[in-house]
Amino acid sequence: MVPPVSQETVLARVEAALQQANQNLGRNTYLWRDPDWTRAEALRSLDHAGPLAGLAVSMKDCFDLAGAPTTLGIHGEHSAATADSWLVEQMRAAGAVIVGKTHMHPLAYGLTGENPYFGDCLQPGDAGALTGGSSSGAAASVMEGSAVAAIGSDTGGSIRIPAALCGVAGYRASIGLGDWRGGGHLAESFDTMGWLFRDLTDGPRLASIWGVTATPEFPARFAVVHDEFLSDCEPVIVENLRRCQAELGALGLTGHTVDVSWWSKSREIFAPIQAAEASRHHRGDHPGLDPSIRQRLEWGASLTEAEVSGWRLLHHEFRDRMDALLEEHQLLLLPAAPVTRLAAGVDHAPTRPRLLRYSTPGSLSGMPAVTIPYFHDGRPAGGMQLLAARGDDPRLLAVAAALGRHQQNRRPS
Repeated sequence: MVPPVSQETVLARVEAALQQANQNLGRNTYLWRDPDWTRAEALRSLDHAGPLAGLAVSMKDCFDLAGAPTTLGIHGEHSAATADSWLVEQMRAAGAVIVGKTHMHPLAYGLTGENPYFGDCLQPGDAGALTGGSSSGAAASVMEGSAVAAIGSDTGGSIRIPAALCGVAGYRASIGLGDWRGGGHLAESFDTMGWLFRDLTDGPRLASIWGVTATPEFPARFAVVHDEFLSDCEPVIVENLRRCQAELGALGLTGHTVDVSWWSKSREIFAPIQAAEASRHHRGDHPGLDPSIRQRLEWGASLTEAEVSGWRLLHHEFRDRMDALLEEHQLLLLPAAPVTRLAAGVDHAPTRPRLLRYSTPGSLSGMPAVTIPYFHDGRPAGGMQLLAARGDDPRLLAVAAALGRHQQNRRPS
């Protein structure tokens, strides 16, 4: 049980969060917010002494919030939702105070945070950098301080990548955790829920809304990808990977390098299944939709059942092999992205396959992941992703929290 928080404290925290909202250049961290509604929520939260009591949080705009529209990041006729999504129900029951619904890449089908309808999501404090996506506003809300933590979703890296680019922590839950009632799917074979947040030690508390609690049982070992896989990484990311290895070693875990050259087909397997499922969820014309998204939806609709079944067979084989890898090594460490920054106003079509090369292995396997942020000269310098076997969220979160405490203890006072 979380100790009760005074009304004065909760209202002060929420007012401070509201003052920080939409601090990026485009003033578009949030696609919907109502400060008076949030203040009323703050008072309501006082009756809930749950694990998130009084915490200001944001919600990605692919989950229904009663009384607010759910846009999925696109313009159109969006009537107000008549009921809360399952996820909102859990957050409110845990005592969280929702600040608003955040910006997202259209349909959650992209990794940059670019949006032709609502404007690109730029980082608070760095107007020349995109947040990454698709949980773009989620990352921005944590960066700017309008939310302590932000709900996101992750299909092909949509929590892990913006967390790494924005210097915040991320937690992608195991596939199948939670209920998608009132949530907008992109591709159900890969869609997961999760959080973006400031402090790694908060992970277990945040994950409790899915019934996940950290365990004192620690894994004994971890695997790290071999050097050849890192060929397209910026040098500082490789440096931070070695730093993270050393930090895990300091926690008592033994590391082993593994050959993951068999991952070379991961994006090739992932993309057609994602496109086929996305085209089923998002049929119809969406004026103004980015041509690259439209092309992927059209491609997905053109795939035959036999073609998709063939890719699903390869998906199952890939997942089985990942399961065996994690059974042997317990955790797997690799960069969340090969780059530290996505410049605004640049064509990132060549960047997308580079990003997916790092994210699709975890997506295909449905595994939980924590993004561990790193910095250089006070700026985000990429993040590492630590994967665990499906359902092993408690031990993963325990290691991530311990890593957060270790990093805090090593910071100069």
